[in-house]
Amino acid sequence: MNGAGTIQDMPRVERPREKIMRYGPEKLAEEELLAVLLRTGLKGKNALELAGDLLRRFGHADLAKAGFAELKAAHGLGPARACEILAAFELGRRYLHGKKAGIYLKPRDIWEELRDIRDQKKEHFVVFYLDTRNQEIKRDIVSIGTLNYNLVHPREVFEPAVKNLAASVIVAHNHPSGCLEPSDEDLSLTKRLAQGGKLLGIELLDHVIVTREGFMSFKQKGLL
Repeated sequence: MNGAGTIQDMPRVERPREKIMRYGPEKLAEEELLAVLLRTGLKGKNALELAGDLLRRFGHADLAKAGFAELKAAHGLGPARACEILAAFELGRRYLHGKKAGIYLKPRDIWEELRDIRDQKKEHFVVFYLDTRNQEIKRDIVSIGTLNYNLVHPREVFEPAVKNLAASVIVAHNHPSGCLEPSDEDLSLTKRLAQGGKLLGIELLDHVIVTREGFMSFKQKGLL
């Protein structure tokens, strides 16, 4: 699209605001999120193109650190939009202060996170719903079973995944016996979950069995 076009010239499904309403903000690129803040562009540039110019000028990290004078001086902003950008970044900093966003890349990360279920006397089945960066959107205990058995249906795993727009999931459960070997039911369930995830476009990244002393990864064992 040339510089004379506006966001209104774009197909509705590609417009940043419509994408937020349909898919949620986590599905948008940084340029699109900034365009939503800017709302409008200037002569010869729409808001999306102006957002791209700003990100290239300041860099993705430095834009969040820019002061009022720097933003105001940027072509196409002015004082009002400079204040809006400053307010958005400051609100984010305050809200996220002291919070740690879990990023899960290794089975040990899951084992470390599941201290609360390692010693449980019943099996607890946990699902980590992750975004495209393997960052946690939500974590749920979807089922609590018996000493050595836990009945989980794929629907219990994937309905919340779809609702929360997860790109992938990691599932885990504890073995109260302390044995890290998967049961036949563990193997069967993992296969069903992997197949269900493929149909929905939500990848099952791993299934991790945890005990007080250690963990077993289906992925690392070649079982997934």
